[in-house]
Parts: sequence; structure tokens; C-alpha cells
Amino acid sequence: MVRIIAGQVRGLRLRTPGGLVTRPTSDRVREALFNILGARVIDSIFLDLFAGTGAVGLEALSRGAREAVFIEKNRRALSCLDANLAATGFKDKARIIAADARPALDVLRRRGAAFDLIYIDPPYRQGWGDIILPAVVPLVAPDGIVILETAASEATPETADMVLLSRRIYGDTALIFYQRAGGLTDGVHEHNRRNGKTH
Repeated sequence: MVRIIAGQVRGLRLRTPGGLVTRPTSDRVREALFNILGARVIDSIFLDLFAGTGAVGLEALSRGAREAVFIEKNRRALSCLDANLAATGFKDKARIIAADARPALDVLRRRGAAFDLIYIDPPYRQGWGDIILPAVVPLVAPDGIVILETAASEATPETADMVLLSRRIYGDTALIFYQRAGGLTDGVHEHNRRNGKTH
């Protein structure tokens, strides 16, 4: 069962396709993610990349994000995402792009889109981090944060245009936080300092 953890529609169960169509981010990982992001989510522009059924972006909207863009190509996942948006009542704050990740990012770049928070949750162990991180750089707001979800066993992708802020492990999942090179102070370092965490 996948549910919204907190905020406006707390406890709402989300529709998910059966089988191995998607790998929803667990409640534990989503809760940890949003605890770290804290108040940054409020009034943010959020991009949910490889969105699946939209659990992460919907959680952001429930917690006060201004709007969210969801990028997903799988038809069954898209059907669930559309139903979940209807159930949450967030359709007026959301946009779905039904396309492969790289072409969709190109469209957003040409339109001059910028996001405060970008969550990337590609298939594990396929090298997507190295491909996608450089592609999202033009879409990151000056003080924006990029979060990449990978398997804990995967190497941490790096790119010259992004600064690695933190890598956190939750079971077999890693959350890796980045900021655009030259960006403003983000609060992730402060969260790590308070909790005794480093890279």
C-alpha cells in the first residue's frame, strides 16, 4: 500500500499498477526525504522525474508545493497517476508529460522552465544517474536542489555542474542530494550538521 504521509491529504491511499511496472518509493524513504527538505517544499515548483504513479510529487503537493510536473512514459503508471491526481484534488496544480525522460527534459528546457526541487527516481542499476544529472542542470533554479534515488549499492554519479551535498542510505535505497554549482545555501548541509551527518 502506498499512501500520502503528511499534509493536506494525509493518509490517502494511492492507486498503483500490479506487477513490476513501477517501484514506488517507500513510505520510509519519502518520509526521510521530506523531513530533510522541510519548509523548502512550501510554495516550491517540483519536478517528479520517472514519476511512476506520482507518490513523491503528490506528497510534495500535499505538503504545500505550489505546483508539480510529472514525467512518466508507462501507460499503466500514467493511468494510475491521473487517477491519483483526481483523488487528491491537485489536478489544477499539476502537469503530466507522457514521454521519455530526455525528450521531456528538452521540451522543458526550451520553454525556460525552472524547478526548486527535482526528484529523479530512474530504474536501478542502469546508469541513469550519469545520463540524467547533466540533462537536468539547465532546469535547476539558482537555489534549487536535485535528489537522485538509486540502489544503495550503486556508485554516486557526479557531474561538474552539480555539487554533491549529501548521500543518505535507507535499507537498499540511497538518496543523493545535489545543488547546481554556484547555488545558494540550501539547508541540507544544516540538516546534516544537526544530525551529525556528512557526505
